[in-house]
Amino acid sequence: MLQMTIEIPDEALGALRKTPQDLAREMRQAAAVKWYELKLLSQERAAQVAGVSRSEFLVVLGRFGVSAFQYEADELLEEAGRE
Repeated sequence: MLQMTIEIPDEALGALRKTPQDLAREMRQAAAVKWYELKLLSQERAAQVAGVSRSEFLVVLGRFGVSAFQYEADELLEEAGRE
């Protein structure tokens, strides 16, 4: 697994009222959610990035206000018409 180091000002960490571990977990989840939302990662891969199971990732998506469904209405209608 790749390990990365980032620098966060102490003041920002204090303002967020997070421990370094909590902030790291939340940043991983936020990145995974955004990449999923942009359709760059599947749910399975995004869950891996977030460090949670796929079912837990669905909860994370809800916490961030992102739908677990990545289809637009017209895409659903098109899929339904193919069957």
